[in-house]
This record gives sequence, C-alpha cells and structure tokens, in this order.
Amino acid sequence: MASDQIAIRIVTESDLNEWLRLRKLLWDENADEDHRNEMFEIIGHGDTQLVAVADAGQGRLVGFLEASIRPFAEDCLTDFVGYLEGWYVEPEFRRTGIGRRLVAFAEQWAKAKGCSEMGSDAEIGNETSISAHLGLGYQITSRLVHFRKVLD
Repeated sequence: MASDQIAIRIVTESDLNEWLRLRKLLWDENADEDHRNEMFEIIGHGDTQLVAVADAGQGRLVGFLEASIRPFAEDCLTDFVGYLEGWYVEPEFRRTGIGRRLVAFAEQWAKAKGCSEMGSDAEIGNETSISAHLGLGYQITSRLVHFRKVLD
C-alpha cells in the first residue's frame, strides 16, 4: 500500500484497540491497564493533547503520534510549546513518509493552538529516534543523563 493511501487523522473511540496495540509496540514496559488509563487521560484533555493516527483502512492503524501543549520545554525559548510525546510507525511502513506526515500534522495542530516552537526528546542511545528527529528538522539542544541513588 502506498503511503499516500494512508490517511492521517485524529484518533476516535473506534481506534482504541489499534491505538493500544501500537502503543504497546512503542512502550512495551507498561501494563495494558496503565496504557488504557493514560489513553483515557489523553482523550479527556483534547484541548492540550493530540493523538494522530495513520489509518490504512478497514480498521487498521499503521502508526500513531501523541503530542501535547506544555507550559515550557527544555531549551525552548517560548512558553506553551508543542511537544512530541512519542510516535511509532510499523516497520514495514517506515521510510515512506508516514512519520513525517504524522509530525507535520502535530506541528500544524500546535501552530493552531498558538505555539511557535515544538520540542521533543529521545533517549541518548536511541539513534533511530535521534536520526528521525534530525531528518525532520529538529535540532539537538542538549543531552541529559538522569541519576538515581537509593538512600538507606
């Protein structure tokens, strides 16, 4: 299927099972119940949360993107920044422009909400994500390692 046959649109209630399936592929460490709770939280805040999906038809989603409006984001210069919380495209549909279209959809949504910047993040070792961000015009602004120590 050609990527131009894939519709990019806002998630609907009928997409919940497919959205959950894709979310689990991106964030596999979370339990289904945790995913569902987050999903309903996101849907309940449509003014500041977006879920865009790549719809291949007949109930099949091949990608999704979650974005939000944050009051601030690291290294951004303005308040109320659009933020890419996460996106995923099924492997057989990667490098076809679907991810780019999902991100462009989120950027237009953020602009319509009054944002003039988008932020995002990727784990330091996730070269695939870093490369994808760079390919979409995002710039690396800083790198951060978090630390933890259990206190006895």
